[in-house]
Amino acid sequence: MESKINRITDILRRDDGISGAMMYTEQISWILFLKFINDLEINKAEEAELDGKSYSYIIDEKYRWDVWACPKVKDGKDKGKLDLMNALSGDDLLDFVNGELFPYLKGFKSITADVKSVKYKIGAIFEFIDNRIANGHTLREVLDIIDAMDFHSQSDLFQLSLIYEKLLKDMGSDGGNSGEFYTPRPLIKTIVDVVNPSIGESIYDPAVGSCGFLIEAYNHIRYTDIEANKQRELSTSELKFLNEETFSGNEKTPLSYVMGVMNMILHGVESPNIAKTNTLTKDIRGLEEKDRYDCILANPPFGGKEKEQIQQNFPIKSNATELLFLQHMMNHLKLEGRCGVVIPEGVLFQTNKAFQAVKKELLERFNVHTILSLPAGTFLPYSGVKTNVVFFDRKGSTSEIYYYEVNPEKKLTKNRPIQNEHFAEFLESWKERKLTDNSWIVHVNDIVDYDISAKNPNSVEVVEHKAPLALVESIKVNHAQIDVLMDEIEAVLREKKIDE
Repeated sequence: MESKINRITDILRRDDGISGAMMYTEQISWILFLKFINDLEINKAEEAELDGKSYSYIIDEKYRWDVWACPKVKDGKDKGKLDLMNALSGDDLLDFVNGELFPYLKGFKSITADVKSVKYKIGAIFEFIDNRIANGHTLREVLDIIDAMDFHSQSDLFQLSLIYEKLLKDMGSDGGNSGEFYTPRPLIKTIVDVVNPSIGESIYDPAVGSCGFLIEAYNHIRYTDIEANKQRELSTSELKFLNEETFSGNEKTPLSYVMGVMNMILHGVESPNIAKTNTLTKDIRGLEEKDRYDCILANPPFGGKEKEQIQQNFPIKSNATELLFLQHMMNHLKLEGRCGVVIPEGVLFQTNKAFQAVKKELLERFNVHTILSLPAGTFLPYSGVKTNVVFFDRKGSTSEIYYYEVNPEKKLTKNRPIQNEHFAEFLESWKERKLTDNSWIVHVNDIVDYDISAKNPNSVEVVEHKAPLALVESIKVNHAQIDVLMDEIEAVLREKKIDE
């Protein structure tokens, strides 16, 4: 299956309408998704027939995969092979896809009011996606390759989910704005392992991206051994709750939203409660306990600035998105609930009025039990910002914080990313709060000005001793650079005739 996907990406790279990993992932996604939906409907129709019932198809016959994409010869020696006489290609195929198929699928969102139905989800996906493949013959090649994939069995679906995760990872590794789609999976798994969601609990991500946290939480609950595809025995009611009630999230970026919903469905969660909305536009005041969540898992966007209108939705106003998201998550956590969130280093050490106020509430109303300091380069290639993971629960106030600093032997790079083994010692030690060279404990009474940044007392700062002549030379260079800057400033002031 992976080799087929690699073939498709090679084919799409040659198409005039495709540029970059983000775009070919988007295009592979909608085609894979329609094949998956077709196989899912065939399975459900067969199951209904065995039970003596009839199945009501979501997709009308004209728009089903085995009618428009890859019709088959129904009898004779070529039975089951592609029906070349009726298989569209070239401009005919493009005209059908762009002029009929996509408008039909986009209309699903307005047909039904049941937002939890698969039909509604299909409409929500195609509302924000279009066919960008410019050559109808290229599209024909891709359809034929994907048609050979079989998504009828659980093991096939499991393989598909792994392949799709790899596509998203490749898109994230492409850099630029692709980072919003992909948080390193070893980091996600570590956060989920610490928060430890279980069946019957509600799980929320206020900035889902491609739903990596929700999918890892699903795997954590569903599988005893994900590598061997061994599932837990769950009752019918538990499976229904897992599929329909467990997962919720918001995403404001259209393509991220599409990838997220599709990713959940391709992993077997047919009814994820994912909304396309800006989380921060919701006033957090007056939220009822029933609308809160047992577990919150997130890597929200940071570094952005929000307008005054958005800030009005929060008791503590700030234009920093990371501070607003942190308030949102604190407000949405149930009594006894648990949260694991990635935040930039600045939130921990900044002591201006808004940052102090939020951290005061965090320490006094919540139990901040653990802070995981991540190494520089964790989010390369799309961000070099130093980050931490803050774990807290709503079980009283903070008494002491267990800190752990991840220290890889070698510097992390794009080609040497963070791995599961980097978190092994942390996962072994955090619960028992074991002290190592990489961990320490800070009592809440020792925290000054609500500065909760990670400063490892076990690390010894290496001081570089320069020779006297080298120091003199360094000072001369610095003075020369200052002189140049002062000359430039003086020239600007004279040009603008600024006397005072």
